[in-house]
Amino acid sequence: MRRADREMPKEFALEIVDKCPYAVISMIDCDAPYALPVSIVRSGDSIYFHCANEGRKAKVLTSYPRVSIVCVGDVTPSSDKFTTEYESAIITGTARKVIKDAEKINALRLICERYTPSNMHNFDRAIEKSLSRTAIWKVDIDSISGKRKKYGNDGKEIKYSKQLLNI
Repeated sequence: MRRADREMPKEFALEIVDKCPYAVISMIDCDAPYALPVSIVRSGDSIYFHCANEGRKAKVLTSYPRVSIVCVGDVTPSSDKFTTEYESAIITGTARKVIKDAEKINALRLICERYTPSNMHNFDRAIEKSLSRTAIWKVDIDSISGKRKKYGNDGKEIKYSKQLLNI
């Protein structure tokens, strides 16, 4: 990372993954980049997301499973500077399609608990209806990096060493 003073520890990056409203997964499709937003959930050092059993995403992931996932947390444009405060995490890993129903159901439960917790009473019925037509992909995290740009009350950028003192 070019700006080492903005690099954050792994634990910070994982927090961003856990709170980002969505992520962008990027892959290679016939020598061209292919990126799209996905709803993710983390379980340990793995990321899960769902999609249809067929389609471009599934085809590309089957052919070339190496991916990068970008997660963005809080973003605040500065009112008095031409800049933005932000926090982000970037993951690299290898995607694999989840085959076993038990793992698929567990991943879907985690996704639904994260994004639709008030509707969990309908989860079992939805699984019965749609499990066979839903694909789950798992990305084991090979690397993760976190980065943050933040200003203190004094208007000066807080560098990572100062951020440690405030944690």
